[in-house]
Amino acid sequence: MVVLHYTEMESAEASIARLTDPEAKVSAHYLIGEDGEVVRLVPETKRAWHAGASYWRGIRDVNSASIGIELQHPGHALGYREFAEEQIEALVPLLHRIVREYNIPRANVVAHSDVAPARKTDPGELFPWDRLAEYHLCLPRPEKLELGDPFPNDGSFYLALERFGYDITEGRKTVEAFQRRWRPERIDGEIDGEVRAILFQLLLDRDRGLSR
Repeated sequence: MVVLHYTEMESAEASIARLTDPEAKVSAHYLIGEDGEVVRLVPETKRAWHAGASYWRGIRDVNSASIGIELQHPGHALGYREFAEEQIEALVPLLHRIVREYNIPRANVVAHSDVAPARKTDPGELFPWDRLAEYHLCLPRPEKLELGDPFPNDGSFYLALERFGYDITEGRKTVEAFQRRWRPERIDGEIDGEVRAILFQLLLDRDRGLSR
């Protein structure tokens, strides 16, 4: 899989210093600056310590099964804003090569908040997933919700959320992570009809083989 992050630091230089500091015990395979410069920090064949305690689709050691890409960005703590166009233009070809070379499904190109919903919010609600989806580099947000809201209660929704791939240990945080990725215009942690319909459509598309 590929896990996308933001650095939540003030500069690329500061981010590189932290990501290469043995004492920090954090690393990533790539850092992309806001000017579009791509810096490789860890070979793709080696483990990088970017995901932390995390889970996705049955994998509890995400660092062992993923490539981590950090986007230089102030994050929510330092003034959350749109991602730079140059940065996204640099991300697209890098991600394209990685998913092609390692045969990574679109459903496994994920946010840090997807794999660690209780702890993380990056890259956040302003990340342009729709741009990546245009290039078939991640799953698109479902446009047509065929069957509406099929879940009779919150328990069934959580089970479906787990089936899709999320860790549901901290339910409300997981709902927020799902909203941040699939309905970023409203993130409130509430299980409403729209998020239930979106999840059901994602599962329906996957069962039809449309989510590879």
